[in-house]
Amino acid sequence: MERNRVFNEAQSPIRKEEISARLHTALLGKPLLVLDQIDSTNRYAFRLAQEGARDGTAILADTQTAGQGRMGRRFQSASGRGIYLSLLLRPGWPLSQAFYFTAMTAVAVCDGLEASCGLRPQIKWPNDLLVDGKKLCGILTELKTAPDGTLAYLVAGIGLNVGQKSAGEFEDDIQSKAISLSMLLGRPIQREPVAAALLNAMDAMYARYFTGRREYLARYRKDSCTIGREILLARPGSGAQTAAKALDVDDRFALVVRYPDGRQEAISSGEISIR
Repeated sequence: MERNRVFNEAQSPIRKEEISARLHTALLGKPLLVLDQIDSTNRYAFRLAQEGARDGTAILADTQTAGQGRMGRRFQSASGRGIYLSLLLRPGWPLSQAFYFTAMTAVAVCDGLEASCGLRPQIKWPNDLLVDGKKLCGILTELKTAPDGTLAYLVAGIGLNVGQKSAGEFEDDIQSKAISLSMLLGRPIQREPVAAALLNAMDAMYARYFTGRREYLARYRKDSCTIGREILLARPGSGAQTAAKALDVDDRFALVVRYPDGRQEAISSGEISIR
């Protein structure tokens, strides 16, 4: 799709029919719920899951009053300025297979952005999408286990900065760290084609979750801005940071690091900053 097809001079409310007309999904977005405002699309997806909502339900909001990021952070969700999308999935996988999902989602979101906007972000492990070292998109995957310990369902949340025209539209603490599609491409962006492209790319990934895993791993490595870089690693629940070098992403999408003393370790959870 040519870039100017997703440009629009004004940010208007998200139109469900404009998204649905562009979908060619087998499952995702059936149904598609488009809301003016919600506390958090992920929280709403969990509430719908408890009420029996089906596999593939997608929730898109114009604004979130309590958007969620990784590690308990708040995700800025200004009205008319982003795509705030959550997917409710009931894949029936063993719990052990859910580990791959977040990383494969990052690749799928890159696919959707490339298809709709002509740009492909880099992935900062595990799943932040960056352009020019600034955050364009965050992904938050949460899951619910059944009483027997199996996977009951999972929710994938995607928060994409779209309509901010300058860094000054972001809150003070992220102005130097965030970027939007509009800032990158030079004019306002129509959100519906981008949202549809994300759903189409996610649907393709979900359908090939097992058969396409090696391909997604190869593309994850290619898209990575972490591999080969010096990093600071923070473990969950710890404020301490440890210096290391990121060597690779292994076949389970864990980050392989080498510490200054020569030890190597595969990290499956945590937060990094690139030095």
